[in-house]
This record gives sequence, structure tokens and C-alpha cells, in this order.
Amino acid sequence: MPLRRLPTLCGGDCVAWIAVAADDFAVEQGTPVQYDSSADAQRFFCGTCGTGLWYINENALPGLVDIQTATLDAPEDYPPQAHVQMADALGWEETLKDLPRFERFPAAE
Repeated sequence: MPLRRLPTLCGGDCVAWIAVAADDFAVEQGTPVQYDSSADAQRFFCGTCGTGLWYINENALPGLVDIQTATLDAPEDYPPQAHVQMADALGWEETLKDLPRFERFPAAE
């Protein structure tokens, strides 16, 4: 059975990203680990815990760095503005908004 690319590369089906101009991007702390997931794509991770940090693909997103929003200090300041890559969406994703919500785990509430 072939693997679906997004869960394999990002750890899940849904990941919020923020694209910034490459010229405005700088690493201020730490040394990320680079993984070349294809000839065109470079993915960067925390070398300590393995968290995905950002993605660069000059062919798909010229001049941009795509940062995993949840890794920012204030991710709530950057809400998603669109759904992309919906060709790979799972059929049940449409019903997620209807599911019960819990602050933590259901058994703890």
C-alpha cells in the first residue's frame, strides 16, 4: 500500500502553514536539521525533538519559506486563510466541525 505524502512528511493530515518571503526569514536560535524529501524540497526539523519547522520548494513556492504555524511563539496571531491541497483530503474531514470538543482528554472532564 503506498503511503500518503502529507502524513508521511508532516505527521498528520492537517497542518497550518504561514508563507513568508525568504528574504524576510531568519533562524534566530538553534540549528535545524535538513531533510531533502525530493530533488526540489527541503524540510527543516528540530534536531533535538524532531518537530517539523519549515519547508522550502523553489519550484512550488518560489521565494517563500513555508513555516509550520504551530511552531511560532504566537501561532494564534496567524490564523489560516485558506484550505489547500484538498485533493488529498480524507472524506471525513468535512464532519470534523460537528464532533464533540474537549479542553483536554474526554475521560478527564
